[in-house]
Amino acid sequence: MKRLSLIASLLLALASTAFAQGGTVLLNAAGATFPYPIYSKWFDVYHTAHPNVQINYQSIGSGGGIRQLQAGTVDFGASDGPMTDEQLAQSKVKVLHFPTVLGAVVPTYNVPGVTGDLNFTQKAIAGFYMGQITKWNDPEIAKANPGVKLPAADIVVVHRSDGSGTSYIFTDFLSKASADWKAKVGTNTSVNWPVGLGGKGNE
Repeated sequence: MKRLSLIASLLLALASTAFAQGGTVLLNAAGATFPYPIYSKWFDVYHTAHPNVQINYQSIGSGGGIRQLQAGTVDFGASDGPMTDEQLAQSKVKVLHFPTVLGAVVPTYNVPGVTGDLNFTQKAIAGFYMGQITKWNDPEIAKANPGVKLPAADIVVVHRSDGSGTSYIFTDFLSKASADWKAKVGTNTSVNWPVGLGGKGNE
């Protein structure tokens, strides 16, 4: 509740200025695709209550949002991964961090012929993304799913191609789950993925 109140207070202050001046406030923002659905709803509801305040949010990914914020071309940005001290120092404007949305990042899967839910160990998930586990019937997967008939099909890994706060969160998990991942790849909004196909945006 405090997170929403902080945004509402900021917007209300801007709206009050607009009312006093008889003008329209246009706020431009960009960044993470993850919070876009709730941002879109919030901004629509706020605009209905305060028609002279228009908020334009571009769902372009955390990396793009950070770059635009650093350049001072947007009023605010969004990222699931906090800006580094170096990024803050490179910004043309003073940047304040505060949380707005809480959510989970989870891997999803599709295994043809398997209809029930599967269990995955942290070692297995890290193995997928390191390219060390390449078949669905790998022993690491099989031991977590006794009695399930797993196909000998290839695992096709998919990840984000653009700079992404979601990638920051997921690579942070992988760094904690695998010393190998931490040493070779690490945690960031954009990393050199050892394997897989890249796709832009959470959409």
